[in-house]
Amino acid sequence: MSLYKKLGFVNTIDMFKKANKGGYAIPAYNFNNMEQLQAILFGCLESRSPVIIQVSKGARDYANQTLLRYMAEGGMAIVNSSDHPIPVALHLDHGDSYELCVSCIESGFSSVMIDGSSHPFEENIALTKKVVDYAHAHDVTVEGELGVLAGIEDEVQSEVSHYTDPDDVEEFVKRTGVDSLAISIGTSHGAYKFKLKPGEKVPDLRFDILEEIERRIPGFSIVLHGSSSVLPEYVKIINENGGQMSGAVGIPEEQLRKAAKSAVCKINIDSDGRLVMTAIIRKVFKDKPGEFDPRKYLGPAREELKKMIIRKNREVLGSADQA
Repeated sequence: MSLYKKLGFVNTIDMFKKANKGGYAIPAYNFNNMEQLQAILFGCLESRSPVIIQVSKGARDYANQTLLRYMAEGGMAIVNSSDHPIPVALHLDHGDSYELCVSCIESGFSSVMIDGSSHPFEENIALTKKVVDYAHAHDVTVEGELGVLAGIEDEVQSEVSHYTDPDDVEEFVKRTGVDSLAISIGTSHGAYKFKLKPGEKVPDLRFDILEEIERRIPGFSIVLHGSSSVLPEYVKIINENGGQMSGAVGIPEEQLRKAAKSAVCKINIDSDGRLVMTAIIRKVFKDKPGEFDPRKYLGPAREELKKMIIRKNREVLGSADQA
């Protein structure tokens, strides 16, 4: 039996099949510490949503890969002892090497992403297939990527985006054997996804590209990265409590809901979680400048993040009550 199964995780095969059939997207939330993981798991348990908990290379370096693994394992013990357990996948976000993917698989991850999108097409195929061959031998699912997102998040950064070319997707999927594909249709990493002039609206996602990709690989699982909405209410709280985040803007939630009703079966959300926690911590420090107990500022931040996750699952992704 694969290690991840012993730990209680699932891979993404059944998750994505059900999401594609049901017209919703699986939430993929990143975590770096205990409070974020608690908010994600308790929020998804309460909303009865399947979930993918994601760890980036930066998160592994920050939290320590061994500690992070046991943190996730402890979370699964809570999930599986609940009255209504939910499916949870443990996923490597933006893996940049074969060695990193192997390390994660050997430590109990049920899904990995190998991001070869910065390489030439043939090199991307070769690297992705190498990871797929190893992962599938351990019953682990693999996400690949075609196209480049603009923005900065952890070690992933690019000044400009390159839309996914629908002409490439059939060959890439066939030759690599990936289980899902991250595409670029106008989403972006970080909290400053677009540089807008006064009065200018956020541009629509390129649903024409998405529709053509769906036509080329019907029924295949598509992933959107960089899909935080950079929620204005939390940006406002940050700025009112000593922060400086003017110009932060994200993907409108109505566009994400539209994407979730299509072939997009996984939507990544990271920046929104960071903004929520930062907003509440800043507010606590301003309202109670003498506070020094981490539980008194991390606790409220955790609860607000849980509320945000429940709302995203119910109102944006459509994943609530699907577990």
